[in-house]
Amino acid sequence: MSLPLHSRVADSLRAQIADGTLAVGAPLPSEATLCATHHASRGTVRAALAALRNEGLIAGGRGRPPVVCDTAVGQPFETFMSFTAWADSIGRTPGQRTLEVARRSATSVAAAALDLEPGTAVVDVLRLRTLDGAPAMLERSSFVESVGRKLFDFDPDSGSIYAYLTGEGVDLHEGRHTIDAVAATDIDAAHLDIDPGAPLLRERRRAVDLSGTPLEYADDRYRPDRIAFTIDNTRTAHDLRIVKEIS
Repeated sequence: MSLPLHSRVADSLRAQIADGTLAVGAPLPSEATLCATHHASRGTVRAALAALRNEGLIAGGRGRPPVVCDTAVGQPFETFMSFTAWADSIGRTPGQRTLEVARRSATSVAAAALDLEPGTAVVDVLRLRTLDGAPAMLERSSFVESVGRKLFDFDPDSGSIYAYLTGEGVDLHEGRHTIDAVAATDIDAAHLDIDPGAPLLRERRRAVDLSGTPLEYADDRYRPDRIAFTIDNTRTAHDLRIVKEIS
């Protein structure tokens, strides 16, 4: 079944942004031009533009043509624990290439994050994540052994590790995310097709079950030209709610 017209219009604009036809800072064609180009109503075009705004790809409006604000794509923070679920939800194609799944002694950092004694066995996963076939993120995860050993019965090239583990009854209930910048190591550079020392956005994640027991420690490294992080603050009459997203 074909996609709705507003989705096809949005996909066309995303492709032009991705390949540089619409450069960062460039205005988009007028609504009238987009309506004529895509044989679409003004409401359809506005729905497509709203989708791009929600993803952080364009900004502006209110009587002025929207402009391309960057080439990274937006990820609502509630889907941040699953790269695959996020990409699927915005009509992009997630991919993965597994570089390693191995049982070994936890590093000192992973052991501390997982509340394990030094030398305790964990299952490490190293995967390259792609977006529409382009390298986007190098994923490093250390799972406690009782969770990680389930991955030896799973093909991690086939899709979401989180979806598989959840289906196996693992309670990946909550994650705490710490975001900073690091220089690409030789391994990062080789797999992400960048120079050693190039800046990367790092997201460290500690996932726990409902009782607060740690299950995973992750160190994911993103190409900042593909994905960037923003935070929106919303103040209500009673509280300050922080909404995090990737844009």
